[in-house]
Amino acid sequence: MAAAAAAPVWSVDPRTGKRREQVAVEATADEVDAAVHAAHAARGGLAERAVRAALLRRAAELLDEAGEAVIEAADAETALGPGRLTGELVRTTYQLRAFADLVEDGAFLDVRIDRADPALTPPRPDLRRYKIPLGPVAVYSAGNFPLAFSVPGGDTASALAAGCPVVVKAHPDHPATSELCAALLRRAAAEVGLPNGVVKLVHGFQAGIDLVRHPLIAAAGFTGSVRGGRALYDAAAARPRPIPFHGELGSLNPVVITEAAADERAEQIGAGLAGSMTLGVGQFCVKPGLVLAPDGEPGDRLVKSLTAAVSDTEAGVLLDHRMRQAFLDGVAARAGLPDVEAPVTPGAGGEHTVSAGFLTVPAARLATEGPHDLLLEECFGPITVVARYADEAEIGAVLARLPGNLTATLQLGETEGADGDGSGLGARLLAEVTPLAGRVVVNGWPTGVAVAPAQHHGGPYPATTSTATSVGGTAVERWLRPVAYQDTPPALLPPELREDNPLGLPRRVDGRPEGG
Repeated sequence: MAAAAAAPVWSVDPRTGKRREQVAVEATADEVDAAVHAAHAARGGLAERAVRAALLRRAAELLDEAGEAVIEAADAETALGPGRLTGELVRTTYQLRAFADLVEDGAFLDVRIDRADPALTPPRPDLRRYKIPLGPVAVYSAGNFPLAFSVPGGDTASALAAGCPVVVKAHPDHPATSELCAALLRRAAAEVGLPNGVVKLVHGFQAGIDLVRHPLIAAAGFTGSVRGGRALYDAAAARPRPIPFHGELGSLNPVVITEAAADERAEQIGAGLAGSMTLGVGQFCVKPGLVLAPDGEPGDRLVKSLTAAVSDTEAGVLLDHRMRQAFLDGVAARAGLPDVEAPVTPGAGGEHTVSAGFLTVPAARLATEGPHDLLLEECFGPITVVARYADEAEIGAVLARLPGNLTATLQLGETEGADGDGSGLGARLLAEVTPLAGRVVVNGWPTGVAVAPAQHHGGPYPATTSTATSVGGTAVERWLRPVAYQDTPPALLPPELREDNPLGLPRRVDGRPEGG
């Protein structure tokens, strides 16, 4: 019997639903195996930090040089628009350069040396510890960020910074963009003397499963749905040798607006919320999906402001028609629940678009288990749920029922943000939301994740499957493991751990910064 033909991979225009071009074919099991073996063979080339830094910088330069073509390809496949994608490309190349700086600095290796001390009880041997790369990493691209969370994105950049080759599973919504970016990364590798095995690309659903199950894959990074991420997470854990799976799966990103805040600036908050929930047609992982707003006149003014701002938002195109249908079905199911109202009805804006809107519900409906639990699940697209609460107890009852989130936001009154003794409402709410999220925002909005050393983009499950961040310098830690050498002859020690510190690394020696 003849082997089945490889399934084609099409680039599709989400503005029309029509195929643009065939980009590739789905990878077979043998092709996935070959990609992983090529990545595994490329590990040695990434051993030198200077080479890794050069790779990351050259990749950033090539992406900038090809920026017009990259943005054109991404817009054709995602409909996110040149303005949004220009900003995303800048963010992506900034990430690559930031990780190059981090690699050169070397502090991420966390070198610690405790010299032998026979006078201690018990005596201490000579111990020297640092972090080494895990090995080839599987990266699963995100649909809503075709650059910053995809082939050249943060997972890839941080893994290469750690010294780990990468095999990327392309997202089906932007295969042409993925191929273009992968080619640029491979060109960067060639120009700094590395084999193209340091970055490989595969397409196809089954290829993604084969990838996470491959015995040479040492870790995985994923951004996507709860359903898809959980399936891969379970596969990673079920392997004969389980591997770390750093997945970003979904988030409701609750917002609490106090009565004082609504009284002071209802119109400002309403406009800000509208802008945040509709940004990128509501396709940001940190979109505020549940808002606790007060009953009464201040809350009414806020809802009026939100209504006006959302009503002025133009219909937009979602990433694909499957997501569009899921959005419409999700809206219908939520709007049909008892006591749910739609001041602005979200739905179909046209044959290929959706219109933004929001729902309201008494917070008491969410305080206990029931059919309204659907409102506590993420609905991908330009919609949010405003739950009107009567008192602080209702706020606490709803928050207590929420799963883990990437973010939680507090909109506080002027005096509520100034009370530092822990007794005020602001302090109490901060204490309630901190266990729910990886990032707490006060008097701002969660959309927009700054790439910075102090950033944390993660949260309790199901927001993410680990405690690590996928944004910022500490993202590199996901792809490293510590190893300690005890009483090892100096000639056998890696350069990072030798007494004379030939690489000039920042280190802690006998509990103190070296040279400090």
